[in-house]
Amino acid sequence: MLDLNRIKTAYERVQGVVHRTPFSYAPILSHMSGYEVYLKKENLQRTGAFKLRGAFNKIATLIEAGERGGVVAASAGNHAQGVAFSAKHFGIEATIVMPESTPLTKVLGVKEFGANVLLHGSNYDEAYAYAVTFGEQNNYNFVHPFTDDDVMAGQGTVCLEMFEEIDDLDAIVVPVGGGGLISGISVAVKALNPSVKVIAVSAEGAPAMKSSYDAKKAIDSTSVRTIADGIAVRDTSPITLEYILNNVDSFEGVCEDEIASAILFLLEKQKVLVEGAGAVGVAALLHGKINLPKGSKVAVVLSGGNIDVTMLSLIIEKGLMKSARKMKLLVTLVDKPGALQSFTQILTDVGANIVQIGYDRTSTDLKFGDAYVTVALETKGVEHQMQIREELKRGGFFFREEH
Repeated sequence: MLDLNRIKTAYERVQGVVHRTPFSYAPILSHMSGYEVYLKKENLQRTGAFKLRGAFNKIATLIEAGERGGVVAASAGNHAQGVAFSAKHFGIEATIVMPESTPLTKVLGVKEFGANVLLHGSNYDEAYAYAVTFGEQNNYNFVHPFTDDDVMAGQGTVCLEMFEEIDDLDAIVVPVGGGGLISGISVAVKALNPSVKVIAVSAEGAPAMKSSYDAKKAIDSTSVRTIADGIAVRDTSPITLEYILNNVDSFEGVCEDEIASAILFLLEKQKVLVEGAGAVGVAALLHGKINLPKGSKVAVVLSGGNIDVTMLSLIIEKGLMKSARKMKLLVTLVDKPGALQSFTQILTDVGANIVQIGYDRTSTDLKFGDAYVTVALETKGVEHQMQIREELKRGGFFFREEH
Protein backbone atom coordinates (compact mmCIF):
# COMPACT_ATOMS: atom_id res chain seq x y z
CA MET A 1 0.00 0.00 0.00
CA LEU A 2 1.28 3.44 -0.91
CA ASP A 3 2.04 5.67 2.07
CA LEU A 4 4.36 8.52 3.09
CA ASN A 5 7.12 6.22 4.36
CA ARG A 6 7.25 4.46 1.00
CA ILE A 7 7.53 7.80 -0.77
CA LYS A 8 10.30 8.95 1.59
CA THR A 9 12.20 5.70 0.90
CA ALA A 10 11.81 6.34 -2.81
CA TYR A 11 13.14 9.87 -2.27
CA GLU A 12 16.32 8.44 -0.78
CA ARG A 13 16.71 6.03 -3.72
CA VAL A 14 16.43 8.66 -6.43
CA GLN A 15 18.85 11.13 -4.83
CA GLY A 16 21.84 11.84 -7.04
CA VAL A 17 20.19 10.35 -10.14
CA VAL A 18 16.96 12.27 -10.56
CA HIS A 19 17.37 16.03 -10.91
CA ARG A 20 15.90 18.25 -8.22
CA THR A 21 14.02 20.35 -10.72
CA PRO A 22 13.42 24.11 -10.25
CA PHE A 23 10.37 25.20 -8.29
CA SER A 24 10.05 28.87 -9.10
CA TYR A 25 7.67 31.80 -8.87
CA ALA A 26 5.80 32.68 -12.07
CA PRO A 27 5.14 36.45 -11.94
CA ILE A 28 3.16 36.89 -15.16
CA LEU A 29 0.98 33.84 -14.54
CA SER A 30 0.42 35.00 -10.97
CA HIS A 31 -0.71 38.44 -12.14
CA MET A 32 -3.07 36.97 -14.76
CA SER A 33 -4.63 34.34 -12.49
CA GLY A 34 -4.85 36.30 -9.24
CA TYR A 35 -2.96 33.57 -7.39
CA GLU A 36 0.63 33.33 -6.18
CA VAL A 37 1.79 30.68 -8.63
CA TYR A 38 4.89 28.50 -8.50
CA LEU A 39 5.90 26.13 -11.31
CA LYS A 40 7.50 22.75 -10.60
CA LYS A 41 9.51 22.29 -13.80
CA GLU A 42 9.66 18.56 -14.38
CA ASN A 43 10.05 19.41 -18.06
CA LEU A 44 13.70 20.01 -17.10
CA GLN A 45 14.05 16.54 -15.59
CA ARG A 46 16.56 14.09 -17.05
CA THR A 47 14.71 12.39 -19.94
CA GLY A 48 12.43 15.46 -19.99
CA ALA A 49 9.64 14.27 -17.67
CA PHE A 50 8.74 13.17 -14.14
CA LYS A 51 8.36 9.56 -15.31
CA LEU A 52 12.03 8.89 -14.57
CA ARG A 53 11.27 9.10 -10.82
CA GLY A 54 8.81 6.22 -10.77
CA ALA A 55 10.69 4.05 -13.24
CA PHE A 56 13.96 4.46 -11.35
CA ASN A 57 12.40 3.71 -7.98
CA LYS A 58 10.69 0.58 -9.32
CA ILE A 59 13.83 -0.79 -10.94
CA ALA A 60 15.96 0.11 -7.89
CA THR A 61 13.48 -1.87 -5.77
CA LEU A 62 13.86 -4.88 -8.09
CA ILE A 63 17.65 -4.66 -7.91
CA GLU A 64 17.54 -4.53 -4.10
CA ALA A 65 15.44 -7.70 -4.19
CA GLY A 66 18.07 -9.43 -6.34
CA GLU A 67 16.07 -9.24 -9.57
CA ARG A 68 18.55 -8.59 -12.38
CA GLY A 69 16.87 -10.54 -15.16
CA GLY A 70 15.76 -7.51 -17.12
CA VAL A 71 12.66 -5.38 -17.45
CA VAL A 72 10.01 -4.76 -20.09
CA ALA A 73 7.60 -1.86 -20.52
CA ALA A 74 4.99 -0.65 -22.98
CA SER A 75 5.15 3.02 -23.84
CA ALA A 76 5.49 5.40 -26.75
CA GLY A 77 6.70 8.31 -24.66
CA ASN A 78 8.14 9.46 -21.36
CA HIS A 79 7.79 6.21 -19.42
CA ALA A 80 9.81 4.40 -22.10
CA GLN A 81 12.74 6.77 -21.66
CA GLY A 82 12.52 6.57 -17.88
CA VAL A 83 12.68 2.76 -17.92
CA ALA A 84 15.46 2.71 -20.51
CA PHE A 85 17.56 5.23 -18.57
CA SER A 86 17.07 3.41 -15.26
CA ALA A 87 17.89 -0.03 -16.71
CA LYS A 88 21.08 1.35 -18.22
CA HIS A 89 22.01 2.86 -14.84
CA PHE A 90 21.78 -0.55 -13.17
CA GLY A 91 23.30 -2.46 -16.09
CA ILE A 92 20.30 -4.66 -16.85
CA GLU A 93 18.46 -5.44 -20.08
CA ALA A 94 15.42 -3.35 -20.99
CA THR A 95 12.91 -3.98 -23.76
CA ILE A 96 10.33 -1.36 -24.66
CA VAL A 97 7.30 -2.33 -26.73
CA MET A 98 5.96 0.56 -28.78
CA PRO A 99 3.01 0.80 -31.19
CA GLU A 100 4.01 0.44 -34.83
CA SER A 101 2.91 4.04 -35.48
CA THR A 102 5.41 5.49 -33.00
CA PRO A 103 7.45 8.34 -34.60
CA LEU A 104 11.04 7.45 -35.41
CA THR A 105 12.38 10.21 -33.16
CA LYS A 106 10.79 8.56 -30.10
CA VAL A 107 12.11 5.14 -31.09
CA LEU A 108 15.63 6.52 -31.49
CA GLY A 109 15.33 8.43 -28.22
CA VAL A 110 14.72 5.18 -26.32
CA LYS A 111 17.45 3.32 -28.21
CA GLU A 112 19.95 6.01 -27.25
CA PHE A 113 19.56 4.88 -23.63
CA GLY A 114 20.52 1.34 -24.66
CA ALA A 115 17.09 -0.31 -24.59
CA ASN A 116 15.78 -2.79 -27.14
CA VAL A 117 12.69 -1.57 -28.99
CA LEU A 118 9.95 -3.83 -30.33
CA LEU A 119 7.26 -2.31 -32.52
CA HIS A 120 3.98 -4.16 -32.10
CA GLY A 121 0.30 -3.32 -32.48
CA SER A 122 -1.59 -0.35 -33.83
CA ASN A 123 -2.14 1.32 -30.44
CA TYR A 124 -0.92 1.38 -26.84
CA ASP A 125 -3.31 -1.32 -25.63
CA GLU A 126 -2.03 -3.85 -28.18
CA ALA A 127 1.57 -2.93 -27.35
CA TYR A 128 0.79 -3.32 -23.64
CA ALA A 129 -0.72 -6.78 -24.09
CA TYR A 130 2.29 -7.92 -26.09
CA ALA A 131 4.72 -6.48 -23.52
CA VAL A 132 3.05 -8.42 -20.71
CA THR A 133 3.26 -11.65 -22.73
CA PHE A 134 6.87 -10.93 -23.70
CA GLY A 135 7.79 -10.41 -20.05
CA GLU A 136 6.21 -13.70 -19.00
CA GLN A 137 7.91 -15.62 -21.80
CA ASN A 138 11.35 -14.15 -21.11
CA ASN A 139 11.13 -13.89 -17.33
CA TYR A 140 11.37 -10.09 -17.46
CA ASN A 141 9.75 -7.90 -14.83
CA PHE A 142 7.02 -5.71 -16.29
CA VAL A 143 7.25 -2.04 -15.25
CA HIS A 144 3.80 -0.50 -15.41
CA PRO A 145 3.62 3.26 -16.08
CA PHE A 146 1.24 3.96 -13.20
CA THR A 147 -0.55 1.03 -11.48
CA ASP A 148 2.40 0.06 -9.32
CA ASP A 149 3.03 1.24 -5.75
CA ASP A 150 6.78 1.62 -6.28
CA VAL A 151 6.21 3.67 -9.44
CA MET A 152 3.65 5.87 -7.68
CA ALA A 153 6.00 6.29 -4.71
CA GLY A 154 8.70 7.53 -7.06
CA GLN A 155 6.30 10.06 -8.60
CA GLY A 156 5.38 11.24 -5.11
CA THR A 157 8.93 12.50 -4.57
CA VAL A 158 7.89 15.56 -6.63
CA CYS A 159 5.75 16.61 -3.66
CA LEU A 160 8.54 16.17 -1.11
CA GLU A 161 10.80 18.47 -3.13
CA MET A 162 8.10 21.13 -3.35
CA PHE A 163 7.30 20.99 0.37
CA GLU A 164 10.97 21.30 1.28
CA GLU A 165 11.09 24.64 -0.53
CA ILE A 166 7.60 26.02 0.23
CA ASP A 167 5.79 24.53 3.21
CA ASP A 168 2.71 26.79 3.21
CA LEU A 169 1.14 26.00 -0.15
CA ASP A 170 -2.64 26.28 -0.42
CA ALA A 171 -3.05 24.02 -3.45
CA ILE A 172 -1.19 21.80 -5.90
CA VAL A 173 -2.42 21.43 -9.48
CA VAL A 174 -1.46 18.13 -11.12
CA PRO A 175 -1.93 16.71 -14.66
CA VAL A 176 -3.77 13.38 -14.79
CA GLY A 177 -3.69 10.59 -17.35
CA GLY A 178 -3.31 7.16 -15.81
CA GLY A 179 -3.11 8.70 -12.36
CA GLY A 180 0.32 7.60 -11.13
CA LEU A 181 1.68 11.11 -10.58
CA ILE A 182 -1.34 12.46 -8.74
CA SER A 183 -1.64 9.28 -6.65
CA GLY A 184 1.91 9.69 -5.36
CA ILE A 185 1.62 13.45 -4.87
CA SER A 186 -1.80 13.34 -3.21
CA VAL A 187 -0.81 10.63 -0.71
CA ALA A 188 2.25 12.70 0.28
CA VAL A 189 0.23 15.94 0.48
CA LYS A 190 -2.52 14.55 2.68
CA ALA A 191 0.03 12.92 5.01
CA LEU A 192 2.14 16.07 5.35
CA ASN A 193 -0.55 18.78 5.31
CA PRO A 194 -4.17 17.67 4.77
CA SER A 195 -5.34 21.29 4.38
CA VAL A 196 -3.52 21.64 1.04
CA LYS A 197 -5.96 21.23 -1.83
CA VAL A 198 -5.04 18.71 -4.53
CA ILE A 199 -6.54 19.69 -7.89
CA ALA A 200 -6.49 17.26 -10.80
CA VAL A 201 -6.58 18.42 -14.43
CA SER A 202 -7.07 16.22 -17.49
CA ALA A 203 -7.65 16.76 -21.19
CA GLU A 204 -11.29 16.68 -22.29
CA GLY A 205 -10.16 14.52 -25.20
CA ALA A 206 -9.09 11.80 -22.72
CA PRO A 207 -12.01 11.86 -20.27
CA ALA A 208 -11.82 8.44 -18.60
CA MET A 209 -10.36 9.42 -15.23
CA LYS A 210 -12.45 12.58 -14.81
CA SER A 211 -15.63 10.68 -15.74
CA SER A 212 -14.66 8.02 -13.20
CA TYR A 213 -13.98 10.64 -10.51
CA ASP A 214 -17.35 12.29 -11.12
CA ALA A 215 -19.19 8.94 -11.10
CA LYS A 216 -17.13 7.52 -8.19
CA LYS A 217 -16.51 4.34 -10.18
CA ALA A 218 -14.18 3.21 -12.98
CA ILE A 219 -15.42 4.22 -16.43
CA ASP A 220 -13.37 3.59 -19.57
CA SER A 221 -13.57 5.88 -22.59
CA THR A 222 -14.26 4.53 -26.06
CA SER A 223 -11.69 6.75 -27.75
CA VAL A 224 -8.95 9.25 -26.99
CA ARG A 225 -7.95 12.25 -29.05
CA THR A 226 -5.79 15.02 -27.62
CA ILE A 227 -2.56 16.91 -28.24
CA ALA A 228 -1.68 16.05 -24.63
CA ASP A 229 -0.37 12.62 -25.63
CA GLY A 230 1.34 12.11 -22.26
CA ILE A 231 -2.06 11.86 -20.55
CA ALA A 232 -4.00 10.28 -23.42
CA VAL A 233 -5.11 7.22 -21.43
CA ARG A 234 -8.23 5.38 -22.62
CA ASP A 235 -8.96 3.08 -19.68
CA THR A 236 -9.28 3.92 -15.99
CA SER A 237 -7.11 2.14 -13.45
CA PRO A 238 -9.18 1.14 -10.40
CA ILE A 239 -5.96 1.27 -8.34
CA THR A 240 -5.08 4.89 -9.04
CA LEU A 241 -8.77 5.88 -9.05
CA GLU A 242 -9.05 4.80 -5.42
CA TYR A 243 -6.17 7.08 -4.39
CA ILE A 244 -7.68 9.91 -6.44
CA LEU A 245 -11.14 9.51 -4.88
CA ASN A 246 -9.62 9.47 -1.40
CA ASN A 247 -7.21 12.40 -1.78
CA VAL A 248 -8.16 14.71 -4.65
CA ASP A 249 -10.30 17.74 -3.79
CA SER A 250 -11.46 18.68 -7.28
CA PHE A 251 -11.06 17.47 -10.84
CA GLU A 252 -11.13 19.81 -13.86
CA GLY A 253 -10.94 19.33 -17.63
CA VAL A 254 -9.42 21.54 -20.32
CA CYS A 255 -10.05 21.52 -24.06
CA GLU A 256 -7.54 21.36 -26.91
CA ASP A 257 -7.55 25.11 -27.60
CA GLU A 258 -6.93 25.82 -23.91
CA ILE A 259 -4.00 23.39 -23.83
CA ALA A 260 -2.51 24.89 -26.98
CA SER A 261 -2.81 28.43 -25.66
CA ALA A 262 -1.13 27.37 -22.40
CA ILE A 263 1.81 25.84 -24.30
CA LEU A 264 2.22 29.07 -26.26
CA PHE A 265 1.83 31.21 -23.12
CA LEU A 266 4.50 29.27 -21.23
CA LEU A 267 6.86 29.44 -24.19
CA GLU A 268 6.37 33.14 -24.85
CA LYS A 269 5.79 34.60 -21.39
CA GLN A 270 7.58 32.21 -19.02
CA LYS A 271 10.32 31.05 -21.43
CA VAL A 272 9.43 27.44 -20.62
CA LEU A 273 8.84 24.67 -23.17
CA VAL A 274 6.32 22.00 -22.17
CA GLU A 275 4.38 19.25 -23.89
CA GLY A 276 0.59 19.15 -23.92
CA ALA A 277 0.33 17.05 -20.76
CA GLY A 278 2.66 19.44 -18.95
CA ALA A 279 0.52 22.45 -19.86
CA VAL A 280 -2.92 21.35 -18.65
CA GLY A 281 -2.49 22.78 -15.15
CA VAL A 282 -1.54 26.18 -16.53
CA ALA A 283 -4.41 25.92 -19.02
CA ALA A 284 -6.81 25.45 -16.10
CA LEU A 285 -5.41 28.54 -14.37
CA LEU A 286 -5.47 30.73 -17.49
CA HIS A 287 -9.06 29.83 -18.34
CA GLY A 288 -10.60 30.16 -14.90
CA LYS A 289 -11.07 26.47 -14.14
CA ILE A 290 -9.43 26.69 -10.69
CA ASN A 291 -11.69 27.97 -7.91
CA LEU A 292 -9.61 29.14 -4.95
CA PRO A 293 -9.55 32.32 -2.82
CA LYS A 294 -7.65 35.14 -4.53
CA GLY A 295 -4.03 35.30 -3.42
CA SER A 296 -3.82 31.56 -2.73
CA LYS A 297 -0.34 30.09 -3.01
CA VAL A 298 -0.62 27.53 -5.82
CA ALA A 299 1.92 25.03 -7.16
CA VAL A 300 1.51 23.74 -10.72
CA VAL A 301 3.39 20.65 -11.89
CA LEU A 302 4.77 20.98 -15.42
CA SER A 303 5.01 17.24 -15.88
CA GLY A 304 7.08 17.05 -19.07
CA GLY A 305 8.68 18.88 -21.97
CA ASN A 306 8.96 16.25 -24.70
CA ILE A 307 6.81 17.94 -27.32
CA ASP A 308 7.07 16.96 -30.97
CA VAL A 309 8.55 19.87 -32.96
CA THR A 310 5.93 19.47 -35.68
CA MET A 311 3.16 19.82 -33.11
CA LEU A 312 4.92 22.81 -31.55
CA SER A 313 5.14 24.51 -34.95
CA LEU A 314 1.42 23.96 -35.51
CA ILE A 315 0.54 25.35 -32.08
CA ILE A 316 2.65 28.47 -32.67
CA GLU A 317 1.12 29.04 -36.10
CA LYS A 318 -2.46 28.73 -34.82
CA GLY A 319 -1.63 30.83 -31.78
CA LEU A 320 -0.36 33.66 -33.95
CA MET A 321 -3.56 33.55 -35.99
CA LYS A 322 -5.83 33.60 -32.93
CA SER A 323 -3.91 36.46 -31.30
CA ALA A 324 -4.19 38.60 -34.49
CA ARG A 325 -0.46 38.56 -35.09
CA LYS A 326 -0.83 36.76 -38.39
CA MET A 327 -3.50 36.70 -41.07
CA LYS A 328 -3.94 34.84 -44.33
CA LEU A 329 -5.80 36.28 -47.30
CA LEU A 330 -7.01 34.96 -50.65
CA VAL A 331 -7.30 37.99 -52.94
CA THR A 332 -8.81 38.17 -56.42
CA LEU A 333 -6.86 40.44 -58.77
CA VAL A 334 -7.31 41.51 -62.36
CA ASP A 335 -4.46 39.71 -64.13
CA LYS A 336 -2.72 42.68 -65.69
CA PRO A 337 0.60 44.50 -65.21
CA GLY A 338 0.72 46.58 -62.03
CA ALA A 339 -2.21 44.88 -60.26
CA LEU A 340 -0.01 42.93 -57.87
CA GLN A 341 2.14 45.99 -57.26
CA SER A 342 -0.85 48.13 -56.29
CA PHE A 343 -2.00 45.39 -53.90
CA THR A 344 1.38 45.05 -52.19
CA GLN A 345 1.71 48.84 -52.01
CA ILE A 346 -1.39 48.99 -49.81
CA LEU A 347 0.18 46.41 -47.50
CA THR A 348 3.38 48.44 -47.41
CA ASP A 349 1.48 51.61 -46.56
CA VAL A 350 -0.30 50.00 -43.59
CA GLY A 351 2.88 48.32 -42.31
CA ALA A 352 1.88 44.70 -42.87
CA ASN A 353 4.84 42.40 -43.44
CA ILE A 354 4.42 39.75 -46.15
CA VAL A 355 5.90 36.43 -45.01
CA GLN A 356 4.50 34.25 -47.79
CA ILE A 357 2.88 34.96 -51.17
CA GLY A 358 1.58 32.91 -54.10
CA TYR A 359 0.13 33.82 -57.50
CA ASP A 360 -2.34 31.58 -59.35
CA ARG A 361 -3.97 32.39 -62.70
CA THR A 362 -5.00 28.84 -63.72
CA SER A 363 -7.60 27.75 -61.14
CA THR A 364 -10.73 26.47 -62.84
CA ASP A 365 -13.00 28.58 -60.61
CA LEU A 366 -11.34 31.82 -61.80
CA LYS A 367 -12.90 34.02 -64.44
CA PHE A 368 -10.74 34.60 -67.48
CA GLY A 369 -8.55 37.62 -66.84
CA ASP A 370 -8.46 37.16 -63.06
CA ALA A 371 -5.83 35.72 -60.72
CA TYR A 372 -5.67 34.58 -57.12
CA VAL A 373 -3.04 35.88 -54.74
CA THR A 374 -2.58 34.01 -51.46
CA VAL A 375 -0.68 35.98 -48.88
CA ALA A 376 0.35 35.47 -45.25
CA LEU A 377 0.95 38.63 -43.25
CA GLU A 378 2.57 39.49 -39.94
CA THR A 379 0.23 41.92 -38.20
CA LYS A 380 0.16 43.93 -34.98
CA GLY A 381 -3.17 43.01 -33.46
CA VAL A 382 -6.91 43.30 -34.01
CA GLU A 383 -6.95 47.04 -34.86
CA HIS A 384 -4.13 46.62 -37.37
CA GLN A 385 -6.01 43.81 -39.11
CA MET A 386 -9.16 45.95 -39.27
CA GLN A 387 -7.11 48.71 -40.92
CA ILE A 388 -5.78 46.23 -43.52
CA ARG A 389 -9.31 45.08 -44.38
CA GLU A 390 -10.58 48.64 -44.73
CA GLU A 391 -7.71 49.74 -46.97
CA LEU A 392 -8.08 46.73 -49.25
CA LYS A 393 -11.82 47.35 -49.61
CA ARG A 394 -11.14 51.02 -50.29
CA GLY A 395 -8.67 49.94 -52.99
CA GLY A 396 -11.36 47.83 -54.66
CA PHE A 397 -9.87 44.43 -53.89
CA PHE A 398 -12.07 41.37 -53.33
CA PHE A 399 -10.68 38.99 -50.71
CA ARG A 400 -11.54 36.40 -48.11
CA GLU A 401 -9.67 35.39 -44.98
CA GLU A 402 -8.38 31.87 -44.44
CA HIS A 403 -8.22 30.39 -40.94
